[in-house]
Amino acid sequence: MALMHVSFFSESLELSCSMDVMVPQPETEGQIGMAGAPTRERYPVLYLLHGLSDDHSIWQRRTSVERYAAELPLIIVMPAVNRSFYSDEKVGNRYFTFVSQELPRLVRHFFPASGKREDTFAAGLSMGGYGALKLGLRCPDKFSAVASLSGAVDMSLALREKLKASPGNAIDAEQFNYFAPQFGTPEEFLGSGGDLAAVFDRNLAAGVTMPKVYMACGTEDFLLDQNRAMRARMRDKLDLTYIEEPGDHEWGFWDKHIQAVLSWLPIGK
Repeated sequence: MALMHVSFFSESLELSCSMDVMVPQPETEGQIGMAGAPTRERYPVLYLLHGLSDDHSIWQRRTSVERYAAELPLIIVMPAVNRSFYSDEKVGNRYFTFVSQELPRLVRHFFPASGKREDTFAAGLSMGGYGALKLGLRCPDKFSAVASLSGAVDMSLALREKLKASPGNAIDAEQFNYFAPQFGTPEEFLGSGGDLAAVFDRNLAAGVTMPKVYMACGTEDFLLDQNRAMRARMRDKLDLTYIEEPGDHEWGFWDKHIQAVLSWLPIGK
């Protein structure tokens, strides 16, 4: 694969931005230890999303994703979105607009990327798992498969439990202040486009065709309850692959499962 470091301007963010992009390279004879990918006129695209404390370079630094994908006819796009939770922030920038609308247009402009739904995927870890599932649920007409690794996929869980315990009372905003720039108050978050449980329920009620979903979480991960809650909500209602096994919120787990995700994606060689 060819690895490209791309600096560009985003109109939706009004900022100069960065992304790293892996592009398939045709099969080679002289490269030791690496093969190439079949040539296509337009390639499927995986938007590979980083976590809360990371940036666009982290998947290359912590995993061997380039080696795992070397033989696949797949473009991998890794954008930087800071600590945005892939959201149009209440106080800040329009990061969901950026990743869901502007970035795919730019990728198709810069690279030989397919724009077809069946060729468009998203995956991520932690905050990026939330972002991938959000892209799939909010833009089901654009994404055919999304994967969440240790994702913060149901942040409404604790808030809903608190409401259940104290019916009729306002939620204690102090518990949610950490996410206020992205989502506003707890009351604003619940039922909004950032509340993935609510988005899923609305899609289901409307009969929306949703993407197939891969979820993996370790049994020692602090986000396990969120993943179990989302699994219970989605089970038997869409094409769901759910894996729960020993592991914590760490790169050994994600390095293992990004390999599984690449095999799971409907790409074909």
